[in-house]
Amino acid sequence: MKLIAGLGNPGKRYSGTRHNVGFDVIDGLSERFDAVLKRSWRFNGQLGSARLGSEDALLLKPLTYMNLSGASIAAVLRYRKLDVRDLIVVVDDAAIDFGRIRIRVKGSSGGHNGLQSIINEVGSEQFTRVRLGVGDTPSRGLKDHVLGRFDPSETVAAQDMIRQGIAAVVCIIDSGSDAAMNTFNVAPAEGA
Repeated sequence: MKLIAGLGNPGKRYSGTRHNVGFDVIDGLSERFDAVLKRSWRFNGQLGSARLGSEDALLLKPLTYMNLSGASIAAVLRYRKLDVRDLIVVVDDAAIDFGRIRIRVKGSSGGHNGLQSIINEVGSEQFTRVRLGVGDTPSRGLKDHVLGRFDPSETVAAQDMIRQGIAAVVCIIDSGSDAAMNTFNVAPAEGA
């Protein structure tokens, strides 16, 4: 079984922001695989189960706010007796160009507080991350950028990136992380 956790912040105030693309991917997986996400007080999140190809999966949206996501994720891993290598985290990344996707099977937080919270809580960097590039706008400041909504000119590309994030998770489940990295960690073709 895999645990697929999408990071974001709860509440309407944050819905549709760059920081919530992880939640958007979980919502898309839930819709595609007919999973019902229900509020779990035990895990402080919305949790559902789905069958993705040949693999059973839990879909999780921690409701702890981004910087404390690790507590919710670690609680699910412990309760379900899952290894940290069974964890796939979907997260925004301002250090990656807008619209790009990068998959990694381990590594540091790269300065992302949500990832750092997970590393601190699970005691390991050995989990897969699907990082969705939201770019950076230095003139706005990082916090205002990631907590802001996509500009109208970015809406179509943002929706495509979320669809690609869903496809990346499915590819990891169906074909493994190496195949997913070979497919999704490539620069888009010029003019594409």
